Amino acid sequence: MLLSRLVGLVLLQFFAPAHAHSQAAEVEKPVPILSGNAGVLTYVNAGQGLVDTQLNPVLLVPFGDHWLVEARGEFEGAFQQQPNGSFGGPVSKHLDYLQADYIANPYVTITAGRFLTPFGIFNERLYPEWIRALQPDPLILPVATASSDGAMLRGGFPVGAHANLNYAAYVSVTSIGVDGVESERHVGGRAGVFFPGPRLEVGASWQKVLQDDSKNAFGVHLAWQPHAVPLSVHSEFAHSNQGSGYWIECAYRLSQARFWEKAMRRTELVVRGQQFFNGDISSDAAQALGLPGANTGEADFGVNYFVKDGLKVVGSYGRQLSSAGNFNQWTVGIVYRFLVPLGREGAP
Repeated sequence: MLLSRLVGLVLLQFFAPAHAHSQAAEVEKPVPILSGNAGVLTYVNAGQGLVDTQLNPVLLVPFGDHWLVEARGEFEGAFQQQPNGSFGGPVSKHLDYLQADYIANPYVTITAGRFLTPFGIFNERLYPEWIRALQPDPLILPVATASSDGAMLRGGFPVGAHANLNYAAYVSVTSIGVDGVESERHVGGRAGVFFPGPRLEVGASWQKVLQDDSKNAFGVHLAWQPHAVPLSVHSEFAHSNQGSGYWIECAYRLSQARFWEKAMRRTELVVRGQQFFNGDISSDAAQALGLPGANTGEADFGVNYFVKDGLKVVGSYGRQLSSAGNFNQWTVGIVYRFLVPLGREGAP
């Protein structure tokens, strides 16, 4: 993931040996970075058209040897097809996160502010348009809160010769009451074990809301990228009183194809299967949260073509089946990724 790589470079700078730091200060001094993605996507769900335009800027600003401020915004125009054939709709602004990170040591980072809730893997690692393999969200994504306002501890360390443990524990204190910056009071955590040999991660998540119905949410996740083939497998399961479900997704890059090699190595095929099961809330309440109002199954198939580094064309077809009705989903669009250093690299 782009953001992880950038943070990794910052961490490398922070924790380099003193003599190496003095020798390479001019070329390794971190500078602020503006990155993110922009996209234009056309959705056709049950015959209803929607043109979605998004701009998601990400800002990274390092301070000294141990501090990093990072933020991501979301500017979205959802233009729905009107009866007269034209398109119109709202333009929304949302702050996904704005946080200060204190890197205490290689094993602990302390975060305060607004941050992405570490529940499962999709919300934190796969959500941006450029990173995700299929543009439609998984059905279970709204089961846990997307963003939290409070504090978090996170990090990782080896637990043996062939495994590394990563963890996150957090508390969200309250919402500040500003449109586009909503949250709730909750606590939770996530832990995962990564096995470098097979490139496999498994983990579990928990969240308890401290207001209203005080619901609990539980989840497990899996991520696997085998060495032998250019395949990425991701999966999640989540359960709460609002509902439960799972999704599993496989993305295969045709870089090993022996025919039309130049074109095929830029092509990625994706398939995802998922199910959602009703919880203890009404159909209207579930839909208000962004969840299906009935037991639902869905299969999606997609193709991504990477025109060049930072630019890809995406397309997918899905079929959703539920007691509320069956319908087709089509998606086609283009996504652009950008990265701009906000300063002179290597400047003292």
